[in-house]
Amino acid sequence: MTPRHLLLGLLVALIWGVNFVAIDLGLRDTLPLVLVALRFSLVAVPLVFFVPKPDAPWRVIIGIGLFMSAGQFGLLFTAMHLGLPAGLAAVVLQCQMIFTLVIGVVALRERPTRMQLLGALLGVAGLGVVAVGRLEGTAGFGAIVPFLICVAAGLSWAIGNVISRSAAGANGFGIVVWSALVVPLPVLALSLLLDGPSAVGDAFATIGWQTIVSVAYTAGFASLVGYTIWNMLLGRYPASLVAPFALLTPPIGLAAAALALGQVPNTLELAGSALLVGGVAVGQVRRWSRRADTRSGADAAARAEASDWGVDPITVDARRS
Repeated sequence: MTPRHLLLGLLVALIWGVNFVAIDLGLRDTLPLVLVALRFSLVAVPLVFFVPKPDAPWRVIIGIGLFMSAGQFGLLFTAMHLGLPAGLAAVVLQCQMIFTLVIGVVALRERPTRMQLLGALLGVAGLGVVAVGRLEGTAGFGAIVPFLICVAAGLSWAIGNVISRSAAGANGFGIVVWSALVVPLPVLALSLLLDGPSAVGDAFATIGWQTIVSVAYTAGFASLVGYTIWNMLLGRYPASLVAPFALLTPPIGLAAAALALGQVPNTLELAGSALLVGGVAVGQVRRWSRRADTRSGADAAARAEASDWGVDPITVDARRS
């Protein structure tokens, strides 16, 4: 990987880690589901008028929008709104790896490797330790509810991951933009049902600078800039070289939340977080054949020499993840 692309990978991890602080900022001013609707409205419009529809069936685009976007972020924002610290949210959300593995085995009859199974077990243990840490002190079971909602967000993300495998080869940026169209109306309808028309109306009428900054960052940087760079890197290098950058997101999220928000996890939460992220890392370990080594080196060199934005982003083949 070239030094420039290495820096871009680190930049994506930084953008996605700080994203949780931006979400926390917006939640101080706006209802969680309204904030989700605003974010994805900005992702979709006006780009949908300029970005061609990706070469994927509508059912796949809708499924990605409902599960990977609306479900994941609706539940994540709600969990944070109910008190889950931003840094811990960045970590707990990584449980999507466990659910993706399980769904792949049950629905797609995939055979996980031993390292994937070991990673999943470590991840489950990490979640358990974090849960115990959340129970520590006077918060009691009230602290577990947002934790469980964030776990549900990871499940929704995992379902979206499995659905997105049907869009392999489609333009990644187009998938991001067009699937965002699916999000605002269902999420707003749910907010009207749960929060009430008066609360939703007040949320729109009293939008402040926190919401504006949050939506601008989460939509502009985390979604559009982050995923554009991410898919560009996947278009030039093997997934095994690119995926580890995502493992930097939870530690960066924890550090950003501690520095910007003063949210410092307790000892058990930190230990569980380390165990969970370690499990995700172990799950990324792959068996390398001599042929794979040779091909990845040749592919990396060829992709690095291509123009930075001249190749369509790709979706990683499920068998390589």
